Amino acid sequence: MTPTRRLPAPAGLVAAVVAGVAIPAQGRINGALGLRLDDGIAAALTSFATGLVVLLVLAALLPSGRAGARRIAPAVREGGIPWWYLGAGLCGALFVIGQSVTVGVLGIAVFTIAAVTGQTVSGLLVDRAGFAQGRQRPLTGMRLAATLLTLASVAYAVTPKLSAIDVGALLALVLLPFAGGFSQSFQSAMNGASAMAYRSPLTATLMNFASGTAGLALAWGVKALAAGTGRPLPAESADWWYYLGGPLGIVFIAAAAVLVRHIGVLLTGLGMIAGQLLGSLALDVVVPAPGSVVAPATVIGTVATLAAMVLATLPWNRRWLRPS
Repeated sequence: MTPTRRLPAPAGLVAAVVAGVAIPAQGRINGALGLRLDDGIAAALTSFATGLVVLLVLAALLPSGRAGARRIAPAVREGGIPWWYLGAGLCGALFVIGQSVTVGVLGIAVFTIAAVTGQTVSGLLVDRAGFAQGRQRPLTGMRLAATLLTLASVAYAVTPKLSAIDVGALLALVLLPFAGGFSQSFQSAMNGASAMAYRSPLTATLMNFASGTAGLALAWGVKALAAGTGRPLPAESADWWYYLGGPLGIVFIAAAAVLVRHIGVLLTGLGMIAGQLLGSLALDVVVPAPGSVVAPATVIGTVATLAAMVLATLPWNRRWLRPS
């Protein structure tokens, strides 16, 4: 089943930007919960489990959710999707573990650089190969230039926040958010294909959270046996916000599952990257964390990222110095 109408690229990018704003908010919450519990895996598991509960309630209440759930087994049995697409949530689990373990140590700035780099590189590869999308998207000169401009802009935007980072800790931990970001493009493509097979983005998102929760529960169990558990979950009424990471994750995972079928993995990723920077900037202004800096470089880098996103959507032909 293919969509009868494709969402125009500008509208799709606006939706991706809006969804991307949820990512730094989730990162701030999961990082704070990881420090509170002294257990990054437990924080990631809590985030996924709360999101799973919300999705189970929605799937039970909405007709589209119930119908989509009935299509899961036939979609796999009849070859609509490979069975291992059901494990797409493990990619999201890796990303959330990276948030919970590294944001509290490295800060949201370094996490953003590493995750965006991984996500952008894999977005190029996934679109070029046509992985899980049904068609390849060419690697044009303008798309490559926009990707390089995005990476440079993100790096420049967060330079004011890097002065206090220990280089040794950075090198030791940066691979985890990079791997999480790299896996995101594959996750988005698999979720997009699953949403088409189930005819329900809600069901694809539900399966994403189910497999991610299962993987994180297994990882936490192994960690608990080897090193013990951390502190108990926050239970006071004033701590309700620690449990918003899962619902925020629903926003950008569901949006990506829809948008990759319309504008591709790379453009979806670039839009969400712009949303991440805008969201990070807004958080630093409205609810600043200790040591947060809003410097001119941060604003300039954010604007340059938005410009790169616009460049990537222009209909350039192979002679990419001239619009087609």
